[in-house]
Amino acid sequence: MRLDTASTSELLYVGFNQDKGCFACGTDSGFRIFNCDPFKQTYRRDFANGGIGIVEMLFRCNILALVGGGRNPRYPPNKVMIWDDHQNRCIGELSFRSEVKAVRMSRERVVVVLEYKIYVYNFADLNLLNTVETVSNPKGLCSLCADSRLCVLACPGLQKGHLRVELFDMSRSTLINACESALSCLALNTDGSRLATASERGTLVRVWDTRSGQRLAELRRGAEPAEIQCLSFNLDSSYLLVSSDHGTIHIFKLTFSFLGNLLPRAITPSYIQSQWSFAQFRLPGSEKTPTRSIAAFGGQDRETFLVVCADGTFFKCRFDALKGGECRARRLAAVPLQ
Repeated sequence: MRLDTASTSELLYVGFNQDKGCFACGTDSGFRIFNCDPFKQTYRRDFANGGIGIVEMLFRCNILALVGGGRNPRYPPNKVMIWDDHQNRCIGELSFRSEVKAVRMSRERVVVVLEYKIYVYNFADLNLLNTVETVSNPKGLCSLCADSRLCVLACPGLQKGHLRVELFDMSRSTLINACESALSCLALNTDGSRLATASERGTLVRVWDTRSGQRLAELRRGAEPAEIQCLSFNLDSSYLLVSSDHGTIHIFKLTFSFLGNLLPRAITPSYIQSQWSFAQFRLPGSEKTPTRSIAAFGGQDRETFLVVCADGTFFKCRFDALKGGECRARRLAAVPLQ
């Protein structure tokens, strides 16, 4: 999540790694890496002359993708620097004609998102493999599945509210008309078979089959418009987390396992009813002040999830998988930036 426009915090960026075991922070003076369980800072890098606006991790290895940001960027905002933390230096560089909006990495690919185009590179040698054109995408919406055996990428299409899913392992594309308004958030599950999307209205979240383009579920976050800031599946795609600027985290049970396989595509949508969340967590103090946050399921415990807020506050939360309702949470610490 980019936080470049936030003036109340030194944080410029916060994002989980692919297995959600760590998260990275970009700041006005460098970057930090934190372990989630137990919560602790594992390392930090400070630069004398600038900030880091994007820090994309590659699981827990020493390679990261960095993009300059903040009031005094360490690197130009139109460049992606491949950083080797063992060598404490950049070992690769990708340059573009416009500002980089987002970077995604897997063990096989490096994906760079610009406002109107997405570039896909081979991770080993940074050779360009594919380009994908999109509608205006100022948020840098893009998701790359974490499974190294597959290569599935989801991004906006060429029209407002449309999605494009590139199944590179199958050499095919899926086009989805997701919503009438602009997209606000999207996320693939681990193996790239499911895709969750939300529009800028933020009242509904839809889940899609990436190969067929079939809508599998429709989830209702609420009746009032909100900015959806994060969507995150758990490991086996039985739950979905949804966080919004209202300061609420909603957990939905996904029960579409057989629906999409047994019903003909032509009649499936008429059987899908909007589903409300079964568990919720509200960030303290968010009733008065809009709050930005990202959330993810953590570790082997299926009933816990993690929340990192724009002010650096970190929560570990627990829900009852049978009863749902309000979640219990521990505020572990605020990310130390100084």
